[in-house]
Order: sequence, then C-alpha cells, then structure tokens
Amino acid sequence: TTNIEGQVARITLDNPDKRNAFDDIIIASLTEAFEKVGDDDSVRVVVLQAAGKHFSAGADLNWMRAMGKLDAQQNQQDALRLAALMQAIDQCAKPVIARVQGAAFGGALGLICAADMAVAADNARFCLSEVKLGIVPAVISPYVVRAMGPRQANRYFMTAEVIAADRAQQIGIVHEVVSEDALDSAVIARISDGPIDDAMLNDTAALIARLRTGEEGQEGLSAFLEKRPPHWI
Repeated sequence: TTNIEGQVARITLDNPDKRNAFDDIIIASLTEAFEKVGDDDSVRVVVLQAAGKHFSAGADLNWMRAMGKLDAQQNQQDALRLAALMQAIDQCAKPVIARVQGAAFGGALGLICAADMAVAADNARFCLSEVKLGIVPAVISPYVVRAMGPRQANRYFMTAEVIAADRAQQIGIVHEVVSEDALDSAVIARISDGPIDDAMLNDTAALIARLRTGEEGQEGLSAFLEKRPPHWI
C-alpha cells in the first residue's frame, strides 16, 4: 500500500500473516508504486516499510517453487521483473529510506540495500538465506555487494548466517540502529565493481532462472517446504 502524508510517501509491505513475503503480484505493485511516487512532484522522500513484526521473509517459496516448474525463458522474464523492482528503488527520483524491524531475509535484503538509506530496529535480523535452498542471491546481489562489499558478501552468501542489527550496521547493510520505539523518529536520510546496467540485470536474472529450474534448486525448495534436509546436505 502507498500513503502520502505531507511530502512523505510511505510504501508498505502489508501482508504480515505471511511475514510480508513477496510474489510476482506484490513485485509488480511495488514497482508501480516506486515509479509513481518518483514522478510525484509533491513527494520529497519515500519510506519503504512493513506492517507487523517482520520486515519481510523475502520471496514467497510457493511462488518460487511454481516458477521453478516453468521453462528457463519464463524464469528469466520473471526474474527480470524482480530486477526491475530493485532498479526502480535504486533509481527512484526521490530519496528512499528503508525502515526495518524483525526479520529481513533473502530478497528482502535487496529491497533494503537498493534504498538510499536504511534504519533498523535493534531487534532486526538479516540473512542471505538462498544457499539453504540450493540457489544464490543473484538478482539482489549487485545491491547487496555494493552495500557490504565483495569480501563480506562472499562470506554471508555462502554461510547464510543470521546477521544481528549491530553487525548489519558494521558491514553496511543499514546506516543506523535504534530501539524499535525510536524507529519512526530515526527514519524522519559487474557485481563488485561494474555498473548496474541492462547487462548486469540480464546476467543475474539468467543465473537465478538457471538455478531455480536446476536439480539442486528444485530439491532445496522442496526440502524446505517439506521440512526435511535436502539430499545434498
């Protein structure tokens, strides 16, 4: 949902029952929202926020599983739509501030790192969890690597460690960490070295399309949804 008060546009992930996980419909809505507020002369700043206890669990796994059953070209087109969302946030004509509480996992880090600034509650926790599903954080990687640097990214892409708020600040995921009750007042500011251009977007979309349809990605998603270890563990 989008709400404009004064000169501040608040774009809210509003599906707390699913921990604000996003699918193709939500991706399209978010992209449209960022493009719209970017063109609105009355808006001076955009806040990306989420309803409920958690910012976002990332991509909805049932949607990802469904996408994995489509062919590679359909997967690439789907992944490019997520890339377009990240680009819409990154290139929004207005400053974008991410307001983060609770869990921000997987693709949610792309949303946060594509924003110009990010403020987190001290209860926030972050995780690049894709490797647990047999895939990698491909489409979001240009923005995440830009935020934390390639060496830190190498670690967290491979380990899927949960990152506490203070550590997230140290490595550049967020700019400020405050208590949750101070969050609103604080809000009211080629992969490692290449440009985030059409070639980059196509490369990262192709990578995730290939991995989602591959044996490891399919097994990783199935195992997670079925609450069992994947066979490659």
